[in-house]
Amino acid sequence: MSDPEQVALAAPPLVLVANDQEWLSRSIESILGPSGFAVVQAHTGRHALELARRTRPDAVIIDADLTDLRGIEVCRILRADPRFAASIPIVVTTAGPASRVERLEAYRAGAWEYCSQPLDAEALLLQLGNFIRSKRELDRCHDDSLLDPATGLYNVRGLARRARELGADASRRRAPLACVAIGPAVDIPLDADGNAEAAAKLTHHLSQVVRRVARVSDAVGHLGRSEFAIIAPATEANGAVRLAERIQASVDDAHISVVGDEGRVNMQAGYAAVPDFAHSTVDAVELMLRAATALRHVRSTEPTRTITAFEDVPSREIQ
Repeated sequence: MSDPEQVALAAPPLVLVANDQEWLSRSIESILGPSGFAVVQAHTGRHALELARRTRPDAVIIDADLTDLRGIEVCRILRADPRFAASIPIVVTTAGPASRVERLEAYRAGAWEYCSQPLDAEALLLQLGNFIRSKRELDRCHDDSLLDPATGLYNVRGLARRARELGADASRRRAPLACVAIGPAVDIPLDADGNAEAAAKLTHHLSQVVRRVARVSDAVGHLGRSEFAIIAPATEANGAVRLAERIQASVDDAHISVVGDEGRVNMQAGYAAVPDFAHSTVDAVELMLRAATALRHVRSTEPTRTITAFEDVPSREIQ
């Protein structure tokens, strides 16, 4: 993108083009490709949703009249997904003249633009350049404030925000919600030479395991040191225990050690779960705090126990 009015970024912007007419998809790609955009194509609405979730594009150009799902419905589904929210630019196109009713419907669904074919190539490139600059700035601000730079997972603030979102969804669906907090039975002391680096490596290795074991629908965060939390939607107490056990088994399989080849890591976990969040007496952030309290309890008082529920924590330890 040598033109200064185009997007000047190190990584080529990725655009998802969804159109059931292959020749139209290729036509749009022929506009975008020479200007430095990377393109992935989908030919159905469901395929567009799958690719969007897998590739996390910088923008989406979608036809209004896909055969299985209308483009506006795909737009609405993406806007309801917290991973995309309002940040991803979506351009809806239509083969015929765009009526005012259709245009307003697209905007209500979260589209950034609604265009009629044939597309004005120069205008489309300028629009996408502006849209993607805005989108990436929003992403940068979001990442700076909500993600932990050491692990790439949510920080406590980000996890609390995500917990509220998942709690609201669970309440609407009258669904269960659980949180698992997990960490090594013994932390590496930081007062000895070299231990800070060892602790950082341990945190990195554990974050990779927790990220790998968690489901796509789970929210995973770094609580501090080598402690992590997973907000698990549609999960009751038994499922929370199984999640903790899977992480423990994966850490064992990874042969993660504290220092060199000695001091194999043993993971402990605390959890809290609500079977129907619509009737919960606590909010999702409190659920997260309860799981962390259970982890703190088991780490400090029961070195041989691996998993404990918040309900098993003595009331005198709950502050």
